[in-house]
Amino acid sequence: MAASPPFPPVRPETLLYLRKAEDMDHRIEVIFIDVGNTLRVTHPDEAYQARARERITALVGATAPPAAFCALLDERYKAYRKWAFETLSEATECELWTKWLLPDHPYDQVAPRAGELTYAYRQTMGRREARPEARAVVEGLIARGYRLGILSNTITEREIPNWLEDDGLGQHFSPVVLSAVIGLRKPGADIYQYAAREAGVAPQCCAYVGDNPIRDVEGARKAGWGAVVLLLEPEDYDVARQAPYPPDAVIRNFSELLDLFPLRRGDG
Repeated sequence: MAASPPFPPVRPETLLYLRKAEDMDHRIEVIFIDVGNTLRVTHPDEAYQARARERITALVGATAPPAAFCALLDERYKAYRKWAFETLSEATECELWTKWLLPDHPYDQVAPRAGELTYAYRQTMGRREARPEARAVVEGLIARGYRLGILSNTITEREIPNWLEDDGLGQHFSPVVLSAVIGLRKPGADIYQYAAREAGVAPQCCAYVGDNPIRDVEGARKAGWGAVVLLLEPEDYDVARQAPYPPDAVIRNFSELLDLFPLRRGDG
């Protein structure tokens, strides 16, 4: 594997490029965007999180205090995550709850409520909101001729599509590829190959925008995608520098995607 290009010194501008914008691969037709910590962020909100814990206990008729009950779920979720990371697989919502998180509860009680339980469990982690600049960036990229998709590791099957619709963003993203729906996870190349097929384009015509220097680059590279952009905080730069698969560019603000992806060139 070729040596990773060095990161240039931090410039006065907010962008920290590995490539200049004019050197990016202009065959890109579809830009896939990660959701967590990329298109939207999670904010702590204890009252909101407490209501979610109460909702979970109500859904399954648990008698333990909500905080204690959800602490047990958190421990079981760690075991699930270990399995998911090792196998590059994702369980369905039903499998997550009946096999991993609540195997000691009646299947007939848990399975029909798996979607609601997943939605509430994710709320126990905080309130998720789109980045303030997300809509302008999404609409700007579409105006420049790009198609947009979602590619995300997630335990939810419907929460992300529902959120996109509720925020008026649903019409801008197709396909929406979620690990809980197709059973594949990043950093495996399979989920990237699947996404390119769903978009109907060659892998080299796809770009990915994520936030993890390992998980969001390796699979895209192995799948032959044309570009990978990472949205990182400065404290994460060293991880990206040392990663075996370098991104094409590192940005600090979601809006900087508009500096990287210019108006698409015509076919003629």
